[in-house]
Order: sequence, then structure tokens, then C-alpha cells
Amino acid sequence: MKSASMVDPLTLGTSAGLGGFGVYLLNQYWKQRQARLRAQALLEKYSTRSRIGLHQGSMRLLVNMPQVGELPAAEQEEWRVRDERRDRNFLELGLLQDVPETPEDGNAPSEEDQRQELALRTQWMGDHEPPLQEHAAVVAEEHVGSGVTVATEEDQEPEVDMDERLEREGGASGEVQISLAWDDYNDLDLHLFCPSGERIYFNNKKSECGGELDVDMNVRPVSNTPVENVVWRQNAPFGTYKVAVHFYKHHRKRRTKRLCKFRLRVLTHGQSKEYLGAIKYGQAMQMVTSFSLSDVSHKA
Repeated sequence: MKSASMVDPLTLGTSAGLGGFGVYLLNQYWKQRQARLRAQALLEKYSTRSRIGLHQGSMRLLVNMPQVGELPAAEQEEWRVRDERRDRNFLELGLLQDVPETPEDGNAPSEEDQRQELALRTQWMGDHEPPLQEHAAVVAEEHVGSGVTVATEEDQEPEVDMDERLEREGGASGEVQISLAWDDYNDLDLHLFCPSGERIYFNNKKSECGGELDVDMNVRPVSNTPVENVVWRQNAPFGTYKVAVHFYKHHRKRRTKRLCKFRLRVLTHGQSKEYLGAIKYGQAMQMVTSFSLSDVSHKA
């Protein structure tokens, strides 16, 4: 008969294992909590706030999150480490496409070409939706913008007329509107992380919280003046909006390179802010900017 003071080795090992796992979970929680507190401190110090009047006469508070270049050197280095991790994650998940040569026949793609390209994208998404979701979740952890330049009046480029492009493609306007423009045949994609936790992009064009991607261009290289548009026509929800750009596909056509410059405009209740940036083919999805809307009577 075993002594009451003796402990079954299996029970002891199980207890030790559970105890070690508990320590691991506690350590992970502590690291995440510290990261959240550090991010909150940075936002409190570097974000900008402004009040927005609505047509009903009520007010909303707009909080624009900082860009990486606005942070102290140590925090910029931490951001670079995170960005390198996102680049590795993108490649490890196999999200970089092997791009065939696009014929240079000078003709616009036919309807059959368009259908074939849409079929290829549908097939690609069927194979890569889970890893793309995983990569998007990694990108969504970021609150700091990727270092794009906030456009000024001196940066206005006549050839990039966002409104003309949106009118040409039938893009809608609304309380919150995010538009992306670039000047070649590449296929860039807007990804909008909603306050509800949903993500609006080409494979999920409408969110339950009222947002919609109503213009999605260059699945097939049809234009060298493309535009994309996500809009909440009305009743834009409170919370944080995160705006990311993904270089989905490089179309090998004339003057279309693997480095693509873009212009992004954020309209919130009539208040406009524009960003100038660039993204390389094979680079991780970039968190361009994020902002929050809240009731002016509540803390942002």
C-alpha cells in the first residue's frame, strides 16, 4: 500500500506542466498588457484630435493616430522590428503570387479577359483566404501609420484628381469615405478594418456596420489611373478605423513597376486628410493610417 505522502509521478508531471503553461499564459498576458499600455501612451502623446460638426447639430471627436516618423527613435526601431515581422509573415504564408507576363498588345482587355482574371482571383482566394486572414490579423495589431507623408497644398498633383476618378467609376460619398489612387496598371487593394472588427476588402465588399467597397479596380490591368473607394454613406459607427493597402498583383505592363506610389484620402464628415506613400510588390500589407470617431461627450 502506498504512503499517503507519496505522489504519483504522472500526477506530479501533469501538475508541473499545467503550472508551466499557466506561467506562459500569464507572461503572454503581461507582455500584451504592456504593449497596449505603451501604445496608449504613444497615442495620448502623438495623436491629434479635432471636433467635427454634423448636419444634425451634434458633434463627434476625430482622433488621428500617429505616423512612425512622429515617434521617438526607440519606438521607431520597435516599429521597424514589427514591420520586418509582418514582411516575413507575408512571405512565409505564401501570399506572393507568381505573375505571368501580360501581353503588350496595346488593346484594352476584353470581357473574356476580365472574366478569366476574376476566375483566377476567385481560385487564388479559395487557396489563400485562411493565410490572408491570418496576415490581416497580424497587420491589424498595428496602430501606428507606416510612415507615409501627410499631403499638404504644395503636394497637390493635377494628374491625381480623386474626385474625377471617383465620378468616372461611380464611387459614392458619405459620412466616412476612404479613397485610394495610383498611376499605373498594378492592382492595389484597400483593406478597411472596421470598428465592428470586420474587414472590408475585395472578397468582403459590404460590412454589417454599413461600410461598402463600391469601386475595386485593376483585377485585370484596365487603367493606369485607377481608384478604389470604401464609404459609409450614413450612420458611420463610433470606434477605430484602420486603413491598410495591399499590393495584390504586379501587372507587367509598360511603365508599371514593382514599386507603386499611391495617394490615399480620408474624408470624415467633410474633413479631409490625404497621405502619400509607396509600397513594393512582395511587401506586407501596410497599415497606412488609423483614426477613431467618438461622441464628443465621451473620452476618445
